[in-house]
Amino acid sequence: NEIKGDSGFNRTTKGIYEMGSSFKLFTVAAALDMSIISFNNVYDARKPIKVSRYRINDYHAEKRWLSVPEIILYSSNIGAAKIGRDIGRESQKKYLSRFGLLTSPDIELPEISAPMFPSAWRQINTMTISYGHGIAVSPIQLITGIASIANGGFKLKATLLKSSSKSILRKRILSEKTSDQVRRLMRLVVSQGTGKKAKTSGYLLGGKTGTAEKLQSGKYS
Repeated sequence: NEIKGDSGFNRTTKGIYEMGSSFKLFTVAAALDMSIISFNNVYDARKPIKVSRYRINDYHAEKRWLSVPEIILYSSNIGAAKIGRDIGRESQKKYLSRFGLLTSPDIELPEISAPMFPSAWRQINTMTISYGHGIAVSPIQLITGIASIANGGFKLKATLLKSSSKSILRKRILSEKTSDQVRRLMRLVVSQGTGKKAKTSGYLLGGKTGTAEKLQSGKYS
């Protein structure tokens, strides 16, 4: 109780952040699980998308049509936004809720924050949330959600308490096929894509990069 200020702030459970492109895994997982897309689908990423006064660009611009694996491989905001548009608002909210991203995390700590997301969830919100902007969650929520994708499609409760694997409650939220497909995409990110610096000899690592944009004087840097 005597720890104050920055050193007393638990970023893992109380800090909430816009997680950027790591959210693309949730978008692709939902679309694959709904059979809206397959690895053979392609999306036009030749130029930025204009939605009202907003403009969606690619940070690693390929400026061509991209397949679904390439959207993850090159971390295309344009491709993810178009997949999000195909998923639609209600289905996006349903899957984000399944991943535990729309409610406070359930863990044995008092310092917990609720996520932040739009009260008026418009099409532009659906598109930007597809690549991790316009929604803020805690790191423990991101970790739990990604684990649910990677572990075969089961939602597990995050816990600080040691317990046997038999006592852990598991709830299926994705098909095993979808989990396997997204794991293959995560491996592709590290072996060939934006996460090549994470390659480590002797390990088949997978993951997803995400770019942080910080608020400075009311605007993103």
